[in-house]
Amino acid sequence: MELRTLITFLRIAELQSFSKAAAELNYSQAAVTIQIHELEKELNTRLFDRIGKRIALTQQGECFLQHARRIIEEVNHAKQAVSEDSALNGSLRIGTVESLCATRFPELLTTFHQLYPQVSLCIKTAAPDQLLTMMDRNELDLVYLLDSKRNHKNWIKVFESPEEIVFAASSQHRLAASKQLKLNDLLDENFILTENNVSYRHALDQQLYAQQKTIDPYLEIGNTDFIIGLIAADMGISLLPKFTIEEAVAKQSISILPVSDFQLISWRQIFYHKNKWLTREMEAFLKIALEL
Repeated sequence: MELRTLITFLRIAELQSFSKAAAELNYSQAAVTIQIHELEKELNTRLFDRIGKRIALTQQGECFLQHARRIIEEVNHAKQAVSEDSALNGSLRIGTVESLCATRFPELLTTFHQLYPQVSLCIKTAAPDQLLTMMDRNELDLVYLLDSKRNHKNWIKVFESPEEIVFAASSQHRLAASKQLKLNDLLDENFILTENNVSYRHALDQQLYAQQKTIDPYLEIGNTDFIIGLIAADMGISLLPKFTIEEAVAKQSISILPVSDFQLISWRQIFYHKNKWLTREMEAFLKIALEL
């Protein structure tokens, strides 16, 4: 049983495709097929079910996957142990949402780049469901979300932290000086919100629906910075993660509206796929993300 065969097996399992694994590993598809046939013969079991153009791990394949991953991880750890001084120089693909990208990521990426300047970073922003789908397809190494609590048998969650979601308006807005407000006081105001059915906007709509209330925004847009700029210019009210407006609140350009009968918590969460090798680059990024 050769390491290269185990690597081939793992890549096929992650990509769910012989052809994609072959292309990534610079093998012909025939070579990949032969490697797996030899591995199945050596183990005396079938590792993949092939139905039409789709493949899936058999029960025995799922079992062997865990052992193969541990073998490769131990080999990688052994290599690292004898070359601890070698600089990280790989790549890292990270998916996140607009609100985190605009506020948390500048410091996070600056710190990471200062420590590991040879690592190539690719950042993708999208809605949570899209990012998780990309992770499942091995198009992303890590996903950093702000959303309701997410869990799945195929995902490893390495971090979660609650974040308050608040109503906010310009400090010049007529409601900004209010000591206490009710949700009904806001319903007829001009609203600027993120897209429908996404993250904390979806949670807002669910709460409103449960109370038989509605908010009809005059503008929907996914760019958090753009929304903050508009409400600072007194163009309307919005619902935003508190951490995204802390700087504007400190500068007194934006005020948090004290709505006593409304509370919403969202969660910052970091995931990687259970079938994904935890590379040194991923470990380094996670260490910084958990410290900041």
